[in-house]
Amino acid sequence: MTSFDSSPTLTAWRALLAVAVVFVMLATTGWTAVRHQPSDEPRDIALASWTRARIAGHALPDVDAPPYRLAKFFAALTAAQRTALADKYPLVVGNMNGAPVTLRYEANRRALVQAETVERQRMHDVRLSPDGRGDALRRMERFRSMLTPGRHFLSFDPSGKGRAAEVFGDLDRADRISLVVPGVETNLLTLERTGSKVNAAPVGMAKSLYSAERAARPGTRTAVIAWADYTAPAGIGMDAALGNLAERGAVRLTALVGALPGTAKISLFCHSYGSVLCGVAAHELPSRVTDIAVAGSPGMRVENAAELHTTADVWAMRDHDDWIQDVPNMEVGGLGHGADPVDRGFGARIVSAGDAIGHSGYFVPGTESLSNFAAIGVGAYSSVTCASAGSACHENISGTEGA
Repeated sequence: MTSFDSSPTLTAWRALLAVAVVFVMLATTGWTAVRHQPSDEPRDIALASWTRARIAGHALPDVDAPPYRLAKFFAALTAAQRTALADKYPLVVGNMNGAPVTLRYEANRRALVQAETVERQRMHDVRLSPDGRGDALRRMERFRSMLTPGRHFLSFDPSGKGRAAEVFGDLDRADRISLVVPGVETNLLTLERTGSKVNAAPVGMAKSLYSAERAARPGTRTAVIAWADYTAPAGIGMDAALGNLAERGAVRLTALVGALPGTAKISLFCHSYGSVLCGVAAHELPSRVTDIAVAGSPGMRVENAAELHTTADVWAMRDHDDWIQDVPNMEVGGLGHGADPVDRGFGARIVSAGDAIGHSGYFVPGTESLSNFAAIGVGAYSSVTCASAGSACHENISGTEGA
């Protein structure tokens, strides 16, 4: 799932917000020195190899170099040289902001093939417990699904619980780009779901938004990214109540957005804990990000929209059946995420969630919540339904209608 699990009681959540817990956690965790051990994660190994490699007699660039420098590096290579690097270092090239989009797709497909092979071998490894072999089976099936022809991944890393970002549409030619930023329990095994939960997973959310955007404005070339490329909290717990993972994820989100091709305007659609991440990232995002829309938000780690320090229009919605409304909006000692974005005093544009279905139902096809998201994503702002009559959600919008 991609949002806070509704099964734990809200009493447990409130307990996490108690000031006493802050001091207990600070007193008992975070101060133990851990001896650094060399990583055996596939991408870390690939990165170490990349730093020692050369091509045409020249050292390879730092993977953390600015995207424009990396783009210049790849532009100077021959097609054969680019392909050779993608084949040899797929987990590096496939996650490199500044590398050509199509090259990243090719590299990540190669990395997925390798990851599937590893998990297929682990399935039969007698040294693993039955649970371990079962986990290998699930990961192998996930990678096999991701290898379905026609799927395109802008990032992929099988390390730990894994991260990925899938693209729908032509990213290089898009007039408008939307990013779906999901919440807790986001990892490779929850990247996509079937049945009634299909639209509660990052891929389902993005596919629904992509279809709705094309229906809303067929003449606009759109692309949607299911951005599950950060380490999210694992359910309700201290990580979900704190902003540490949001801060780390914000660095990754800002880096990706800053490297997206072209000049298309960008909209962020941030669900649940994903809205915390978007709030932290807001002040660092480039000006081509015209909209930040949040749904089912526990807060954006500020007291009002002005504190986000962004030129983007901030939109917020919440379904009347969303249990997140019962979570206290507060911040004490770093615990909690601040003011409620759907409070009028926050300063966001409050839009209707219509017939959304609880906390995880904002992207269900046919809902007013999805239609409003689609209208924002394609710049059809006059089509957005405000939360209440007389609302000012249409006033003084920064983006140009239809652009």
